[in-house]
Amino acid sequence: MIPEPDILIVGGGLGGVAAALAACRAGRRVAMTEESDWIGGQLTAQAVPPDEHPWVERFGTTATYRALREGIRGYYRQWYPMRSEALGLTDLNPGAGRVSKLCHEPRVALAVLEAMLAPHRASGLLTVLTEHRAVSAESDNDIVTAVTVRDLRDGTLRTFTARYVVDATETGELLALADVEHAGGAEAQGEFGEAHAPAEAQPDNQQGITVCFALSHHEGENHTIDRPGDYDFWRAYRPDFWPGPLLGFEAPDPRSLEPVPRTFVPNPELDPLAVSADQSADAGDKELWGFRRILARKMHRPGAFDSDITLVNWPLNDYWLKPYIGQEAEALREARQLSLSVLYWLQTEAPRADGGTGFPGLRIRPDVTGTADGLAKSAYVRESRRIKAVTTVVEQDVAIDAVGPYGRTRYRDSVGVGGYRIDLHPSTGGDSYIDIGSVPFEIPLGALVPRRVRNLLPAGKNIGTTHITNGCYRLHPVEWNIGEAAGALAAHCLDEGLEPHQVQAEEKRFEEFGRVLDRAGVQRHWPDVRGY
Repeated sequence: MIPEPDILIVGGGLGGVAAALAACRAGRRVAMTEESDWIGGQLTAQAVPPDEHPWVERFGTTATYRALREGIRGYYRQWYPMRSEALGLTDLNPGAGRVSKLCHEPRVALAVLEAMLAPHRASGLLTVLTEHRAVSAESDNDIVTAVTVRDLRDGTLRTFTARYVVDATETGELLALADVEHAGGAEAQGEFGEAHAPAEAQPDNQQGITVCFALSHHEGENHTIDRPGDYDFWRAYRPDFWPGPLLGFEAPDPRSLEPVPRTFVPNPELDPLAVSADQSADAGDKELWGFRRILARKMHRPGAFDSDITLVNWPLNDYWLKPYIGQEAEALREARQLSLSVLYWLQTEAPRADGGTGFPGLRIRPDVTGTADGLAKSAYVRESRRIKAVTTVVEQDVAIDAVGPYGRTRYRDSVGVGGYRIDLHPSTGGDSYIDIGSVPFEIPLGALVPRRVRNLLPAGKNIGTTHITNGCYRLHPVEWNIGEAAGALAAHCLDEGLEPHQVQAEEKRFEEFGRVLDRAGVQRHWPDVRGY
Protein backbone atom coordinates (compact mmCIF):
# COMPACT_ATOMS: atom_id res chain seq x y z
CA MET A 1 0.00 0.00 0.00
CA ILE A 2 1.15 3.51 -0.82
CA PRO A 3 0.44 5.96 2.00
CA GLU A 4 -1.56 9.02 0.96
CA PRO A 5 0.97 11.79 0.29
CA ASP A 6 0.81 15.36 1.53
CA ILE A 7 1.97 16.45 -1.93
CA LEU A 8 1.40 14.74 -5.26
CA ILE A 9 3.87 15.59 -8.03
CA VAL A 10 2.70 14.60 -11.49
CA GLY A 11 5.75 14.39 -13.72
CA GLY A 12 9.26 13.25 -12.86
CA GLY A 13 11.32 15.56 -15.05
CA LEU A 14 13.82 18.05 -13.65
CA GLY A 15 11.12 20.25 -12.12
CA GLY A 16 9.38 17.26 -10.57
CA VAL A 17 12.58 15.86 -9.07
CA ALA A 18 13.54 19.26 -7.65
CA ALA A 19 10.05 19.69 -6.18
CA ALA A 20 10.24 16.25 -4.57
CA LEU A 21 13.64 16.98 -3.05
CA ALA A 22 12.47 20.30 -1.58
CA ALA A 23 9.25 18.87 -0.15
CA CYS A 24 10.96 15.81 1.33
CA ARG A 25 13.68 17.99 2.86
CA ALA A 26 10.88 19.82 4.63
CA GLY A 27 9.63 16.50 6.03
CA ARG A 28 6.59 16.12 3.80
CA ARG A 29 5.36 12.85 2.36
CA VAL A 30 5.48 12.93 -1.43
CA ALA A 31 4.33 10.74 -4.31
CA MET A 32 5.84 11.48 -7.73
CA THR A 33 4.58 9.90 -10.94
CA GLU A 34 6.37 9.80 -14.29
CA GLU A 35 5.26 8.52 -17.72
CA SER A 36 8.68 7.18 -18.69
CA ASP A 37 10.64 4.52 -16.84
CA TRP A 38 13.38 7.14 -16.31
CA ILE A 39 13.09 10.18 -14.10
CA GLY A 40 14.93 13.32 -15.21
CA GLY A 41 13.00 14.49 -18.25
CA GLN A 42 15.17 16.72 -20.43
CA LEU A 43 18.45 15.36 -19.07
CA THR A 44 17.55 11.67 -19.38
CA ALA A 45 14.44 10.44 -21.18
CA GLN A 46 14.63 13.32 -23.69
CA ALA A 47 18.43 12.99 -23.93
CA VAL A 48 19.18 16.72 -24.01
CA PRO A 49 22.45 17.94 -22.47
CA PRO A 50 21.86 21.01 -20.32
CA ASP A 51 21.47 24.45 -21.90
CA GLU A 52 22.86 26.89 -19.36
CA HIS A 53 23.91 30.51 -18.98
CA PRO A 54 27.61 31.43 -19.14
CA TRP A 55 27.96 32.19 -15.39
CA VAL A 56 26.77 28.76 -14.27
CA GLU A 57 30.11 27.74 -12.76
CA ARG A 58 30.09 30.70 -10.38
CA PHE A 59 26.50 31.67 -9.62
CA GLY A 60 22.99 31.82 -11.03
CA THR A 61 21.60 28.44 -9.91
CA THR A 62 20.25 26.84 -6.77
CA ALA A 63 22.52 24.87 -4.42
CA THR A 64 20.78 21.60 -5.30
CA TYR A 65 21.25 22.19 -9.03
CA ARG A 66 24.95 22.74 -8.36
CA ALA A 67 24.95 19.47 -6.39
CA LEU A 68 23.42 17.71 -9.41
CA ARG A 69 26.11 19.11 -11.71
CA GLU A 70 28.93 18.20 -9.34
CA GLY A 71 27.42 14.76 -8.84
CA ILE A 72 27.59 14.18 -12.59
CA ARG A 73 31.23 15.27 -12.68
CA GLY A 74 31.99 13.09 -9.69
CA TYR A 75 30.45 10.08 -11.40
CA TYR A 76 32.80 10.46 -14.35
CA ARG A 77 35.81 10.99 -12.11
CA GLN A 78 35.04 7.89 -10.08
CA TRP A 79 33.99 5.42 -12.74
CA TYR A 80 35.46 6.49 -16.11
CA PRO A 81 39.08 5.96 -17.26
CA MET A 82 39.80 9.66 -17.57
CA ARG A 83 43.16 11.20 -18.39
CA SER A 84 44.89 12.71 -15.38
CA GLU A 85 44.66 16.17 -16.96
CA ALA A 86 40.86 15.80 -17.16
CA LEU A 87 40.49 14.37 -13.66
CA GLY A 88 42.05 17.48 -12.18
CA LEU A 89 39.66 19.94 -13.80
CA THR A 90 37.23 21.55 -11.38
CA ASP A 91 35.05 22.58 -14.32
CA LEU A 92 35.20 19.19 -16.08
CA ASN A 93 33.03 19.00 -19.22
CA PRO A 94 32.89 15.21 -19.79
CA GLY A 95 31.61 15.36 -23.38
CA ALA A 96 33.49 18.53 -24.32
CA GLY A 97 30.35 19.66 -26.13
CA ARG A 98 30.02 23.31 -27.10
CA VAL A 99 26.39 23.78 -26.07
CA SER A 100 27.14 23.62 -22.36
CA LYS A 101 29.93 23.59 -19.81
CA LEU A 102 28.61 20.19 -18.70
CA CYS A 103 27.76 17.77 -21.53
CA HIS A 104 27.18 14.18 -20.44
CA GLU A 105 25.34 10.94 -21.14
CA PRO A 106 21.68 10.55 -20.10
CA ARG A 107 22.35 7.48 -17.97
CA VAL A 108 24.89 9.34 -15.84
CA ALA A 109 22.36 12.05 -15.03
CA LEU A 110 19.81 9.33 -14.24
CA ALA A 111 22.19 7.65 -11.81
CA VAL A 112 22.90 10.91 -9.99
CA LEU A 113 19.25 11.94 -9.80
CA GLU A 114 18.34 8.51 -8.41
CA ALA A 115 21.10 8.90 -5.83
CA MET A 116 19.80 12.31 -4.78
CA LEU A 117 16.33 10.85 -4.21
CA ALA A 118 17.51 7.62 -2.59
CA PRO A 119 17.57 8.78 1.08
CA HIS A 120 14.01 10.07 0.84
CA ARG A 121 12.79 6.85 -0.71
CA ALA A 122 14.55 4.88 2.02
CA SER A 123 12.95 7.02 4.74
CA GLY A 124 9.51 6.34 3.33
CA LEU A 125 8.84 10.00 2.62
CA LEU A 126 9.04 9.59 -1.16
CA THR A 127 7.23 7.17 -3.45
CA VAL A 128 8.18 7.22 -7.14
CA LEU A 129 5.78 5.63 -9.63
CA THR A 130 7.38 5.43 -13.06
CA GLU A 131 5.36 4.48 -16.14
CA HIS A 132 2.29 6.18 -14.69
CA ARG A 133 0.26 8.92 -16.38
CA ALA A 134 -2.47 11.18 -15.01
CA VAL A 135 -5.81 10.47 -16.68
CA SER A 136 -8.34 12.54 -14.71
CA ALA A 137 -8.69 15.11 -11.95
CA GLU A 138 -11.53 16.35 -9.78
CA SER A 139 -12.00 19.82 -8.33
CA ASP A 140 -14.32 21.53 -5.88
CA ASN A 141 -14.43 25.14 -4.72
CA ASP A 142 -11.16 26.03 -6.51
CA ILE A 143 -9.36 23.05 -4.94
CA VAL A 144 -8.06 20.03 -6.84
CA THR A 145 -9.49 17.24 -4.70
CA ALA A 146 -8.31 14.11 -6.53
CA VAL A 147 -6.00 13.00 -9.31
CA THR A 148 -6.19 9.56 -10.90
CA VAL A 149 -3.17 8.00 -12.59
CA ARG A 150 -2.93 4.91 -14.76
CA ASP A 151 -0.15 2.34 -14.63
CA LEU A 152 0.93 2.18 -18.28
CA ARG A 153 2.09 -1.41 -17.87
CA ASP A 154 -1.10 -3.08 -16.65
CA GLY A 155 -3.77 -0.37 -16.77
CA THR A 156 -4.28 -0.22 -12.99
CA LEU A 157 -5.82 3.04 -11.77
CA ARG A 158 -4.82 4.78 -8.55
CA THR A 159 -6.45 7.91 -7.14
CA PHE A 160 -4.62 10.39 -4.90
CA THR A 161 -6.27 13.01 -2.69
CA ALA A 162 -3.16 14.95 -1.70
CA ARG A 163 -3.60 18.41 -0.18
CA TYR A 164 -1.24 19.93 -2.75
CA VAL A 165 -0.76 18.93 -6.38
CA VAL A 166 2.26 19.91 -8.46
CA ASP A 167 2.03 19.77 -12.25
CA ALA A 168 5.53 18.88 -13.42
CA THR A 169 4.43 17.32 -16.72
CA GLU A 170 6.14 18.28 -19.96
CA THR A 171 2.95 19.68 -21.50
CA GLY A 172 1.05 21.00 -18.48
CA GLU A 173 -1.50 18.24 -19.00
CA LEU A 174 -2.76 18.41 -15.42
CA LEU A 175 -3.88 21.98 -16.09
CA ALA A 176 -6.25 20.65 -18.74
CA LEU A 177 -7.41 17.67 -16.64
CA ALA A 178 -8.16 19.88 -13.63
CA ASP A 179 -9.72 22.75 -15.65
CA VAL A 180 -7.10 25.23 -14.50
CA GLU A 181 -7.16 28.37 -16.65
CA HIS A 182 -4.23 28.22 -19.04
CA ALA A 183 -2.83 29.54 -22.30
CA GLY A 184 -1.40 27.67 -25.25
CA GLY A 185 0.52 28.65 -28.34
CA ALA A 186 1.11 32.30 -29.20
CA GLU A 187 -0.77 35.17 -27.56
CA ALA A 188 -1.94 38.12 -29.65
CA GLN A 189 0.27 41.19 -29.61
CA GLY A 190 -2.60 43.18 -28.18
CA GLU A 191 -2.81 41.02 -25.06
CA PHE A 192 0.57 41.93 -23.59
CA GLY A 193 2.09 44.35 -26.12
CA GLU A 194 4.98 42.05 -26.99
CA ALA A 195 6.94 43.20 -30.04
CA HIS A 196 7.44 39.68 -31.42
CA ALA A 197 3.94 38.35 -30.77
CA PRO A 198 1.62 37.83 -33.79
CA ALA A 199 -1.19 40.28 -34.51
CA GLU A 200 -3.81 37.62 -33.76
CA ALA A 201 -3.71 34.85 -31.17
CA GLN A 202 -2.47 31.52 -32.52
CA PRO A 203 -3.26 28.86 -29.89
CA ASP A 204 -1.91 26.04 -32.06
CA ASN A 205 1.35 27.83 -32.83
CA GLN A 206 3.81 25.83 -30.73
CA GLN A 207 7.56 25.45 -30.92
CA GLY A 208 8.72 22.32 -32.68
CA ILE A 209 9.63 19.18 -30.80
CA THR A 210 12.73 17.06 -31.37
CA VAL A 211 13.25 13.31 -31.04
CA CYS A 212 16.92 13.13 -30.12
CA PHE A 213 19.33 10.23 -30.59
CA ALA A 214 22.96 9.42 -29.90
CA LEU A 215 25.62 8.46 -32.47
CA SER A 216 29.12 7.09 -32.50
CA HIS A 217 31.26 6.63 -35.62
CA HIS A 218 33.27 3.58 -36.62
CA GLU A 219 35.22 4.06 -39.84
CA GLY A 220 35.21 1.02 -42.10
CA GLU A 221 32.04 -0.44 -40.60
CA ASN A 222 28.51 -0.32 -42.00
CA HIS A 223 25.70 0.42 -39.55
CA THR A 224 23.20 1.76 -42.10
CA ILE A 225 19.62 1.40 -40.89
CA ASP A 226 16.69 0.33 -43.02
CA ARG A 227 15.30 3.13 -45.18
CA PRO A 228 12.60 4.88 -43.08
CA GLY A 229 9.07 4.75 -44.45
CA ASP A 230 8.78 8.55 -44.67
CA TYR A 231 12.29 9.11 -46.05
CA ASP A 232 11.20 10.28 -49.49
CA PHE A 233 9.00 12.97 -47.93
CA TRP A 234 11.68 14.29 -45.60
CA ARG A 235 14.40 14.10 -48.26
CA ALA A 236 12.31 16.39 -50.49
CA TYR A 237 10.99 18.68 -47.76
CA ARG A 238 12.15 22.29 -48.02
CA PRO A 239 10.62 24.81 -45.58
CA ASP A 240 9.80 28.25 -46.97
CA PHE A 241 12.20 29.89 -44.51
CA TRP A 242 15.08 27.44 -45.10
CA PRO A 243 17.95 27.98 -47.57
CA GLY A 244 17.64 24.47 -49.02
CA PRO A 245 16.33 21.01 -48.12
CA LEU A 246 15.84 20.37 -44.40
CA LEU A 247 18.11 17.33 -44.77
CA GLY A 248 21.24 19.28 -45.50
CA PHE A 249 24.14 20.98 -43.76
CA GLU A 250 22.96 24.53 -44.52
CA ALA A 251 20.45 26.10 -42.15
CA PRO A 252 19.50 29.56 -40.88
CA ASP A 253 21.55 31.10 -38.13
CA PRO A 254 18.95 31.40 -35.32
CA ARG A 255 20.03 34.93 -34.42
CA SER A 256 20.43 36.50 -37.89
CA LEU A 257 18.31 34.07 -40.00
CA GLU A 258 21.08 34.21 -42.62
CA PRO A 259 21.99 30.89 -44.29
CA VAL A 260 25.00 29.31 -42.62
CA PRO A 261 26.72 26.03 -43.55
CA ARG A 262 27.26 23.53 -40.78
CA THR A 263 30.22 21.18 -40.79
CA PHE A 264 30.17 17.53 -39.78
CA VAL A 265 33.42 15.75 -38.98
CA PRO A 266 33.07 12.65 -36.78
CA ASN A 267 35.76 12.07 -34.16
CA PRO A 268 37.87 15.20 -34.72
CA GLU A 269 41.47 15.16 -33.57
CA LEU A 270 41.18 18.37 -31.53
CA ASP A 271 42.01 17.82 -27.87
CA PRO A 272 38.67 18.08 -26.03
CA LEU A 273 40.38 19.93 -23.20
CA ALA A 274 40.83 22.82 -25.65
CA VAL A 275 37.07 23.18 -26.17
CA SER A 276 35.43 26.20 -24.55
CA ALA A 277 31.66 26.30 -24.15
CA ASP A 278 30.30 29.82 -23.80
CA GLN A 279 26.94 30.58 -25.40
CA SER A 280 27.39 34.31 -24.89
CA ALA A 281 30.47 34.26 -27.14
CA ASP A 282 29.66 31.45 -29.57
CA ALA A 283 26.44 29.45 -29.89
CA GLY A 284 28.63 26.47 -30.79
CA ASP A 285 26.16 25.05 -33.30
CA LYS A 286 28.16 25.44 -36.53
CA GLU A 287 30.14 22.20 -36.06
CA LEU A 288 27.49 19.55 -35.55
CA TRP A 289 29.55 16.69 -34.19
CA GLY A 290 31.01 18.76 -31.38
CA PHE A 291 27.90 20.82 -30.68
CA ARG A 292 26.23 18.34 -28.31
CA ARG A 293 28.97 15.76 -27.88
CA ILE A 294 28.33 13.79 -24.69
CA LEU A 295 31.42 11.57 -24.58
CA ALA A 296 34.84 12.61 -25.87
CA ARG A 297 37.11 9.61 -26.46
CA LYS A 298 40.28 11.72 -26.11
CA MET A 299 39.17 12.79 -22.62
CA HIS A 300 40.03 9.26 -21.53
CA ARG A 301 43.02 6.94 -21.52
CA PRO A 302 44.05 5.78 -25.02
CA GLY A 303 42.05 2.81 -26.24
CA ALA A 304 39.25 3.09 -23.69
CA PHE A 305 36.75 4.26 -26.31
CA ASP A 306 36.99 3.89 -30.07
CA SER A 307 34.61 6.78 -30.78
CA ASP A 308 33.09 9.89 -29.33
CA ILE A 309 29.35 9.89 -28.74
CA THR A 310 27.36 12.87 -29.96
CA LEU A 311 23.74 13.77 -29.35
CA VAL A 312 21.68 14.71 -32.41
CA ASN A 313 19.49 17.66 -31.50
CA TRP A 314 20.14 19.80 -34.55
CA PRO A 315 18.23 22.05 -36.95
CA LEU A 316 17.83 19.00 -39.19
CA ASN A 317 15.58 17.07 -36.79
CA ASP A 318 13.38 19.78 -35.30
CA TYR A 319 9.78 18.81 -36.14
CA TRP A 320 7.07 21.46 -36.55
CA LEU A 321 4.48 20.19 -39.03
CA LYS A 322 1.84 19.45 -36.35
CA PRO A 323 1.44 20.80 -32.84
CA TYR A 324 2.46 18.22 -30.26
CA ILE A 325 -0.12 19.31 -27.69
CA GLY A 326 -3.42 18.02 -28.99
CA GLN A 327 -1.94 15.72 -31.65
CA GLU A 328 0.66 13.88 -29.59
CA ALA A 329 0.50 10.47 -31.25
CA GLU A 330 0.68 11.63 -34.87
CA ALA A 331 3.20 14.41 -34.21
CA LEU A 332 5.43 11.98 -32.33
CA ARG A 333 5.22 9.39 -35.10
CA GLU A 334 6.22 11.94 -37.74
CA ALA A 335 8.97 13.41 -35.56
CA ARG A 336 10.44 9.95 -35.03
CA GLN A 337 10.38 9.34 -38.77
CA LEU A 338 12.17 12.66 -39.31
CA SER A 339 14.95 11.72 -36.90
CA LEU A 340 15.38 8.29 -38.48
CA SER A 341 15.44 9.97 -41.90
CA VAL A 342 18.18 12.33 -40.71
CA LEU A 343 20.20 9.32 -39.59
CA TYR A 344 19.66 7.46 -42.89
CA TRP A 345 20.60 10.59 -44.87
CA LEU A 346 23.78 10.98 -42.82
CA GLN A 347 24.68 7.35 -43.42
CA THR A 348 23.93 7.31 -47.15
CA GLU A 349 23.84 10.77 -48.77
CA ALA A 350 25.46 13.41 -46.59
CA PRO A 351 28.42 15.14 -48.25
CA ARG A 352 31.83 14.33 -46.83
CA ALA A 353 34.86 16.62 -46.64
CA ASP A 354 36.77 14.16 -48.86
CA GLY A 355 34.23 14.56 -51.67
CA GLY A 356 32.39 11.32 -51.01
CA THR A 357 28.88 10.84 -49.69
CA GLY A 358 27.49 9.11 -46.64
CA PHE A 359 28.89 8.00 -43.30
CA PRO A 360 27.89 4.32 -43.05
CA GLY A 361 30.08 3.98 -39.96
CA LEU A 362 27.61 6.07 -37.94
CA ARG A 363 25.99 3.84 -35.33
CA ILE A 364 22.85 4.79 -33.43
CA ARG A 365 23.23 3.99 -29.73
CA PRO A 366 20.25 2.30 -28.06
CA ASP A 367 22.49 1.60 -25.07
CA VAL A 368 22.84 5.35 -24.50
CA THR A 369 19.14 6.24 -24.77
CA GLY A 370 17.78 3.08 -23.14
CA THR A 371 15.47 2.19 -26.01
CA ALA A 372 15.25 -0.60 -28.57
CA ASP A 373 15.57 1.66 -31.62
CA GLY A 374 18.06 4.18 -30.23
CA LEU A 375 15.72 7.17 -30.35
CA ALA A 376 15.17 8.99 -27.05
CA LYS A 377 12.45 7.60 -24.80
CA SER A 378 10.53 10.87 -25.00
CA ALA A 379 10.34 13.81 -27.36
CA TYR A 380 12.10 17.00 -26.33
CA VAL A 381 9.12 19.31 -25.75
CA ARG A 382 10.02 23.01 -25.73
CA GLU A 383 6.61 24.51 -25.02
CA SER A 384 3.82 23.63 -22.60
CA ARG A 385 0.38 24.76 -21.64
CA ARG A 386 0.93 27.74 -19.31
CA ILE A 387 -1.13 28.75 -16.30
CA LYS A 388 -3.04 32.01 -16.28
CA ALA A 389 -0.99 33.31 -13.39
CA VAL A 390 -1.08 36.15 -10.88
CA THR A 391 2.04 37.44 -12.68
CA THR A 392 2.76 36.92 -16.37
CA VAL A 393 6.35 37.41 -17.53
CA VAL A 394 6.35 39.22 -20.88
CA GLU A 395 8.93 40.14 -23.50
CA GLN A 396 9.31 43.67 -22.13
CA ASP A 397 10.50 42.21 -18.82
CA VAL A 398 13.51 40.37 -20.24
CA ALA A 399 14.42 41.51 -23.78
CA ILE A 400 17.61 43.56 -24.10
CA ASP A 401 15.88 45.88 -26.55
CA ALA A 402 13.34 46.73 -23.86
CA VAL A 403 15.46 46.98 -20.71
CA GLY A 404 19.01 47.45 -22.03
CA PRO A 405 21.93 45.05 -21.51
CA TYR A 406 22.34 46.02 -17.85
CA GLY A 407 18.63 46.44 -17.16
CA ARG A 408 16.70 44.17 -14.90
CA THR A 409 13.08 43.56 -13.97
CA ARG A 410 13.22 43.01 -10.23
CA TYR A 411 10.40 41.24 -8.43
CA ARG A 412 9.75 41.67 -4.73
CA ASP A 413 8.58 38.03 -4.75
CA SER A 414 11.52 36.50 -6.63
CA VAL A 415 12.02 32.79 -5.92
CA GLY A 416 15.00 32.23 -8.18
CA VAL A 417 16.98 33.31 -11.20
CA GLY A 418 17.76 32.21 -14.73
CA GLY A 419 19.57 33.39 -17.81
CA TYR A 420 19.27 32.54 -21.50
CA ARG A 421 18.45 34.24 -24.77
CA ILE A 422 14.80 34.22 -25.81
CA ASP A 423 15.24 31.17 -28.03
CA LEU A 424 12.20 30.01 -30.01
CA HIS A 425 12.71 27.25 -32.56
CA PRO A 426 10.65 27.05 -35.75
CA SER A 427 7.01 26.59 -34.86
CA THR A 428 3.85 24.94 -36.08
CA GLY A 429 2.51 28.34 -37.15
CA GLY A 430 5.17 28.65 -39.85
CA ASP A 431 7.54 30.91 -37.93
CA SER A 432 11.29 30.59 -38.36
CA TYR A 433 13.58 31.06 -35.37
CA ILE A 434 12.79 33.93 -33.03
CA ASP A 435 16.05 34.47 -31.16
CA ILE A 436 16.26 37.64 -29.10
CA GLY A 437 18.93 38.92 -26.74
CA SER A 438 17.75 38.89 -23.14
CA VAL A 439 19.02 39.82 -19.70
CA PRO A 440 19.55 37.58 -16.68
CA PHE A 441 16.10 37.35 -15.11
CA GLU A 442 14.27 36.56 -11.90
CA ILE A 443 11.44 34.08 -11.38
CA PRO A 444 8.49 35.80 -9.67
CA LEU A 445 6.44 33.68 -7.30
CA GLY A 446 3.37 35.22 -8.91
CA ALA A 447 4.20 33.28 -12.09
CA LEU A 448 3.79 30.04 -10.09
CA VAL A 449 0.41 30.97 -8.59
CA PRO A 450 -2.75 30.32 -10.63
CA ARG A 451 -5.27 33.14 -10.58
CA ARG A 452 -8.05 30.96 -9.20
CA VAL A 453 -7.03 27.45 -8.16
CA ARG A 454 -5.62 27.36 -4.64
CA ASN A 455 -3.68 24.10 -4.28
CA LEU A 456 -2.09 23.38 -7.68
CA LEU A 457 1.37 24.65 -8.52
CA PRO A 458 3.34 24.45 -11.80
CA ALA A 459 6.87 23.07 -11.75
CA GLY A 460 8.27 23.54 -15.24
CA LYS A 461 7.50 25.21 -18.55
CA ASN A 462 3.86 25.64 -17.45
CA ILE A 463 4.41 28.79 -15.34
CA GLY A 464 3.00 32.20 -16.20
CA THR A 465 5.13 33.06 -19.20
CA THR A 466 4.05 33.78 -22.77
CA HIS A 467 4.89 31.99 -26.01
CA ILE A 468 7.75 34.49 -26.33
CA THR A 469 9.20 34.44 -22.82
CA ASN A 470 8.85 30.68 -22.54
CA GLY A 471 11.81 30.79 -24.93
CA CYS A 472 14.18 31.74 -22.10
CA TYR A 473 12.37 30.28 -19.05
CA ARG A 474 12.27 26.73 -20.46
CA LEU A 475 15.89 25.62 -19.94
CA HIS A 476 17.23 23.01 -17.53
CA PRO A 477 18.43 25.12 -14.55
CA VAL A 478 15.32 27.33 -14.65
CA GLU A 479 12.99 24.32 -14.71
CA TRP A 480 14.87 22.90 -11.72
CA ASN A 481 14.60 26.21 -9.84
CA ILE A 482 10.88 26.46 -10.58
CA GLY A 483 10.32 22.93 -9.33
CA GLU A 484 12.36 23.50 -6.19
CA ALA A 485 10.37 26.65 -5.41
CA ALA A 486 7.06 24.85 -6.02
CA GLY A 487 7.95 21.93 -3.75
CA ALA A 488 9.23 24.26 -1.02
CA LEU A 489 6.11 26.43 -1.29
CA ALA A 490 3.71 23.49 -0.99
CA ALA A 491 5.55 22.24 2.10
CA HIS A 492 5.69 25.74 3.61
CA CYS A 493 1.97 26.28 3.10
CA LEU A 494 1.22 22.99 4.82
CA ASP A 495 3.52 23.86 7.72
CA GLU A 496 2.08 27.34 8.21
CA GLY A 497 -1.58 26.71 7.37
CA LEU A 498 -1.41 29.13 4.44
CA GLU A 499 -2.28 29.13 0.76
CA PRO A 500 0.09 30.15 -2.07
CA HIS A 501 -1.92 33.30 -2.82
CA GLN A 502 -1.36 34.52 0.74
CA VAL A 503 2.37 33.87 0.61
CA GLN A 504 2.65 35.73 -2.69
CA ALA A 505 0.44 38.70 -1.83
CA GLU A 506 1.36 39.44 1.79
CA GLU A 507 4.78 40.99 2.28
CA LYS A 508 5.46 39.49 5.69
CA ARG A 509 4.35 36.02 4.57
CA PHE A 510 6.59 36.19 1.53
CA GLU A 511 9.58 37.33 3.57
CA GLU A 512 9.19 34.24 5.75
CA PHE A 513 9.08 31.99 2.68
CA GLY A 514 12.02 33.86 1.15
CA ARG A 515 14.09 32.95 4.20
CA VAL A 516 13.19 29.29 3.63
CA LEU A 517 14.57 29.54 0.10
CA ASP A 518 17.64 31.45 1.25
CA ARG A 519 18.48 28.74 3.79
CA ALA A 520 18.14 26.11 1.04
CA GLY A 521 20.64 27.94 -1.16
CA VAL A 522 18.21 29.31 -3.73
CA GLN A 523 19.72 32.41 -5.34
CA ARG A 524 16.90 34.93 -5.79
CA HIS A 525 18.67 37.95 -7.29
CA TRP A 526 21.51 38.52 -9.76
CA PRO A 527 24.71 40.47 -9.24
CA ASP A 528 25.49 43.02 -11.94
CA VAL A 529 26.00 41.03 -15.13
CA ARG A 530 25.36 41.91 -18.76
CA GLY A 531 22.75 40.26 -20.97
CA TYR A 532 23.60 38.76 -24.35
